[in-house]
Amino acid sequence: MAENSLERSGQLVRKAFEILMGSPDGMRAKDVLKALENAVSLTPYEQSEYPNRPGVRRFEKIVRFATIGPVKAGWLTKSKGRWTLTDEGKAAFKEYPDPEQFMKRARELYYTWKAAQPDGDEILEDEESESVHTTLEEAEELAWTEIEEYLRNIQPFDLQALVAALLKGMGYFVSWVSSPGPDKGIDILAHTDPLGTQNPRIKVQVKRRADPIDVAGLRAFLAVLGDQDVGIFVCTGGFTTAAELEARTQEKRKITLVGIERLFDLWVQHYSKIDETEKRLLPLKPVYYIASSE
Repeated sequence: MAENSLERSGQLVRKAFEILMGSPDGMRAKDVLKALENAVSLTPYEQSEYPNRPGVRRFEKIVRFATIGPVKAGWLTKSKGRWTLTDEGKAAFKEYPDPEQFMKRARELYYTWKAAQPDGDEILEDEESESVHTTLEEAEELAWTEIEEYLRNIQPFDLQALVAALLKGMGYFVSWVSSPGPDKGIDILAHTDPLGTQNPRIKVQVKRRADPIDVAGLRAFLAVLGDQDVGIFVCTGGFTTAAELEARTQEKRKITLVGIERLFDLWVQHYSKIDETEKRLLPLKPVYYIASSE
């Protein structure tokens, strides 16, 4: 068997899929790779390091590169260092038990995707393209890890100020931000017009915490919303599945839940419109790479 054959790639990716099957909400890539390494016997080639790159093993990059096809096939998503199986991926795992056929089908779908792209470049499958692609993927994961840690450890009132700055950058008019002390469940008031004479009034609660908000916490916030209010609940710990369901299905109040990833995505999207003095709350600097052809 070739050191990095289609069959071997299929064995590794299918085992990664099997690991992900037990995590409907996905797993961090580093945790998937660690679990995968413990679940399979690595070949000497997979255990070896890249020439002139001490400490960089082939195994992690082989697996990352092998998942390009499944990602383009719609079987696997990668977002901010988290890998998650799609329903199509779960179905493909069951439909193609043979590792080689599994990868061949993923490759066919990859080719179909690639043919529809405007550049029409050839698909690269050598060690150099493998290294370039996976290095970029790892850099993106590292960047998100640092950003996530920053937001989870930011001072509560700085997080509150960050959300207020974001709302202003999005074109809303912030009329009030709570000071330290009891706030009765409201941290920010905002409006769609400068004087706040038009509906809706926007009430925002901001929580910096590690654990997710449950239904009881959500209902406590809903209780402070009036008929003409719109509620925005921001929490770095996210929300339980039950709380998300409650927010979607209740019909008396208008509410939007914002977890840490969505908060960051909105900050990036509106960064250019955020006041320069307030960008310090989450300062960003773009780093440019040569885009891979895939």
